Amino acid sequence: MTTNPSSRSPAHGWTAPGGERVDDVDVDACDLDESTTAEWQPVAAHVAGDRYLSADSADASTGSIAVGLRVSWWPIAAFVLISFGLAWLVCLPLWLGDGLASTLLGVCAVAMMATPAIGALVVSRFVDRPASIPRSLGLWPLRPVGQLLAYLGLGLVVPVVLVLAALPIGAALGFYPADVTGFSAFRELTEQQISQAAAGLGDPGPLPPIGLLVALQLVSIPIGAVVNTVPALGEELGWRGFLLPRLLPLGTAPAVLVSGAVWGLWHTPLILLGYNYGAQTPGWLGVLTMTGTCVVVGAVFSWLRLRSASIWPAALAHGAFNAAAGSYLLFAAAGERIDLVQGTILGWSGWIVPVLLVAVLAATGQFRRLGTARRR
Repeated sequence: MTTNPSSRSPAHGWTAPGGERVDDVDVDACDLDESTTAEWQPVAAHVAGDRYLSADSADASTGSIAVGLRVSWWPIAAFVLISFGLAWLVCLPLWLGDGLASTLLGVCAVAMMATPAIGALVVSRFVDRPASIPRSLGLWPLRPVGQLLAYLGLGLVVPVVLVLAALPIGAALGFYPADVTGFSAFRELTEQQISQAAAGLGDPGPLPPIGLLVALQLVSIPIGAVVNTVPALGEELGWRGFLLPRLLPLGTAPAVLVSGAVWGLWHTPLILLGYNYGAQTPGWLGVLTMTGTCVVVGAVFSWLRLRSASIWPAALAHGAFNAAAGSYLLFAAAGERIDLVQGTILGWSGWIVPVLLVAVLAATGQFRRLGTARRR
């Protein structure tokens, strides 16, 4: 049986699953009207006091996001401590060694992506103790199937569009040196890689048509997105699976902003080494810019999480974002510096389209949740 907090409650209280009596219940003023209740059912906030509903009291046919009446800060603090602590720990070999030039960079980066999942699972198991960890983190159930597939499709397409849309905007503002006909930067990079790979093996022969290579790179993005979903899930279980729902009692907007900011700051161990923005960018500026990127892009991922009540669309979107993020190299002009603090999706000019998208989604009610029953 599903307890729908938007349903009419008795004027002087109601009985929560498990027999707990909740007195003086008032429906939050942000309740949707009756005509839109069915549309938002997947993101209904199921509450019983400050605890999650038992597994047998939740609707097994659809996903839902359990939201308490107030934020429980101790589990959040424990999660952040574990996630950030482990992130610094796995990056320690880079700090003690050759930094981003270390052969361990790839291993450390992938291991770091698993730390939010570890934090979420540990806190869920030993501190938070929801009735069902897979359900509370959005891993299960995988239905309604049609709705889930639709949001998976959006998760695959939307991040790629945002990444590519940032390039002409950056070029128009003078932050991105574009070469969309000769692809000179990509040509130069490809020739260097082929020369290095063929060292001592003789002449590698002529380079295939550069336009064909660019097309192959773009076509491979969906494949890369699916592959990247595996490590990206390690992050999304923490940021949108665990943290976002537990911040929702603050309100949807604060929850989205705070979870995005925490996600951005978590990148600090790598950003301070020059990751993404280069060693020439001051560390504080790199961390600040990365945090801004994560707040903006994280809002899109949060929309997918809230609308689908599943973590999988957000994880696929994260994988797609990572797969497409380097595509700025395809269309850049050779010999020109790319200012990643101001251009591409990683810089402020790249935030314009995502911010507009989020504004439209918010204005059309796409972030709204069913009102939850609250104590006065």
